[in-house]
Amino acid sequence: MLQLLRRNSPIFTIIVIISLAIFLSFAFINSYITLWPQNYGVSTKENISTLKVGPTYPPVFAYLISGTRGDNRRIVRLLHSIYHPRNCYLLQLDAGSTEEDRTELGKYAKNETIFRNYGNVFVLGKVNAVDKSGSSMVAATLHGAAVLLKTCMNWDWFINLSSLDYPLMTQDDLLDAFMSVPRDLNFIDHTSDLGWKEDARFDKIIVDPSLYSNQNAKHFLATKTRKTPDAFKIFTGSPWVILSKSFVEECIRGTDNLPRKLLMYFTNVAYSMEAYFQTLSCNLKDFVNKTKNADFRFFMWDNPPGLDPLFLNESNFDKMLSSGAAFSRRFVENEPVLDRLDKEILKMISGNFTYGKWQENGDINSVESGPNVLKLKQLISEVTRRRGCI
Repeated sequence: MLQLLRRNSPIFTIIVIISLAIFLSFAFINSYITLWPQNYGVSTKENISTLKVGPTYPPVFAYLISGTRGDNRRIVRLLHSIYHPRNCYLLQLDAGSTEEDRTELGKYAKNETIFRNYGNVFVLGKVNAVDKSGSSMVAATLHGAAVLLKTCMNWDWFINLSSLDYPLMTQDDLLDAFMSVPRDLNFIDHTSDLGWKEDARFDKIIVDPSLYSNQNAKHFLATKTRKTPDAFKIFTGSPWVILSKSFVEECIRGTDNLPRKLLMYFTNVAYSMEAYFQTLSCNLKDFVNKTKNADFRFFMWDNPPGLDPLFLNESNFDKMLSSGAAFSRRFVENEPVLDRLDKEILKMISGNFTYGKWQENGDINSVESGPNVLKLKQLISEVTRRRGCI
């Protein structure tokens, strides 16, 4: 049951101030970063090709993969399914995980031969407490993005995934699909039609204890409400995004004050991960015309829709592929349809990595896409022609 605090009480004021301070420290202070492995050492492979970047080469994706206690096997399977030596990967377990979970994942990243060769997989050693329905989810995402800016220099897009996600195409397909896309575009599902959310979320005030606690904790609600802001226009949508590096840099260390103002506001908004990046990108003049209304994810919803999409299974296989989406969610662990995706789409052999041309010739700067990429290319073409932020 949600606890209730009066808005004008001293305790409530203190908690809100503490929440703001910790939220900002999560998002912007990266002076204390623990990563595994800290040093990959010398590559054991002699014919490692050098990463080449630029408009004539495939892009580079920076992936943030999040999970919690008991998710290691899911995360490893997801990582194998989306791995490519061009990309950078940060694995992030929240405070619900154990020290054993994190150590095990760190050892895996350090000891896997391919990761040692290319040095592009890291595990965040310092955990964040997270409530997915609170603002701590935004803080954890910004933390991961800040670490990726610090550890991987040459990426083009940031993609957040969870252990419940899975790809619907190879990385060669995805890299090829985005090769001709302007690399300053953001792909964020969004709408300014708030509907029931205006009263249920944006007019209410919440406090997320995960911002000031070492353990995951559920947010609680204040008795008072507030008016929807008029200093900026609120947008809402999916929490799963594809963000340009220039936009992420603006979020983390930009000179415009709007990212910080919105952090302060969304600290006390429920499910702020579904609105922070949407509102920021559509209120920053440099990014309004660079924000496209899509997330390239496949979901199935109940009728009426709940807070989370339905779990996918074998019966959804054809719909997933015909959607043109790059990723899909949610799946239970070891769902049989994942094996089918591995075999028929990703061309994986049990325990290995998704197919990529680099596995044949060692060249990480060339890709070989298949027929599955055509629908995504068409979808990208349609999305980029449409105006966003409306």
